[in-house]
Amino acid sequence: MSKRIRKRFKNVALFGKPRAESMRDTIAAIATLVERAGQTVLLELETQTTVGLDRYPGLSIEAIGRSADVAIVLGGDGTMLGVARELAPYHVPLIGINQGRLGFITDVALDQIEEVLPKMLAGQFEVDQRTQIDAELVRDGAAAYNARALNDIVVSRGVAGGMVEFTVRVDGVTMYNQRGDGVILATPTGSTAYSLSANGPILHPSLAGLVLVPVAPQTLSNRPIALADSALVEIEITDVRDASAHFDMQTFARLSPGDIVRARKARDVVTLLHPVGYNYFATLRSKLHWSVMPSEPHGHV
Repeated sequence: MSKRIRKRFKNVALFGKPRAESMRDTIAAIATLVERAGQTVLLELETQTTVGLDRYPGLSIEAIGRSADVAIVLGGDGTMLGVARELAPYHVPLIGINQGRLGFITDVALDQIEEVLPKMLAGQFEVDQRTQIDAELVRDGAAAYNARALNDIVVSRGVAGGMVEFTVRVDGVTMYNQRGDGVILATPTGSTAYSLSANGPILHPSLAGLVLVPVAPQTLSNRPIALADSALVEIEITDVRDASAHFDMQTFARLSPGDIVRARKARDVVTLLHPVGYNYFATLRSKLHWSVMPSEPHGHV
């Protein structure tokens, strides 16, 4: 992560959380800040339709990808995940304004907007690049579904309940056969999401790794393991129970016996921009409520 002072952005795209009409005033205020900085506002089409700010052009993801120098995302981490996956192929950096609950990757608070945002739009920010995972569902030897995840891929039991049985292979070598509630393949970004609640380790975003975490495994000795991010991971369903694969918990595919979820690091990274002074450990302390001795410096969130 590094601080960079750059030329100011020219075209600034704004995204709001879907179906959140209540954020109209906040989006309008951000748009005003952008205009005061001499920059052009590009409003994502669904956001424009939701909040009704017709004075700004409503553009598709593709159009924003071609035109925007930076995108500001107003919402929670879930909103940021969706926008990040769509804009990553266009290499548009993202600024997250937190209107959700945790805010691990949407780290600018609403009450910081007027102070922090103009500085960031002027080129004062920290740069943070995050790994994504590309996945495909292989059925009968052919790709049946493709998806991407910034947080994680979760293979879990289906609606019928009961444990799911699966085999995990890494670079073509069988790691284990297992029965349990499922298994998580997470990026460093996703290591603070579902993976963390399943007792997986936290990976610093700068690490070149992935983490594989079993969920309630029948074999209690089966533990989370960190993998090189160059690994090709395959998860094959091996019993007759139904199962499903979830990608960032936002898209999913139903799985049948013999189906294989094949995943590896994506070529495109997600670039997040943070305020100057951002510190990952300070974010962990704040979001996970870690204690600090009174004499120790807290740093900046």
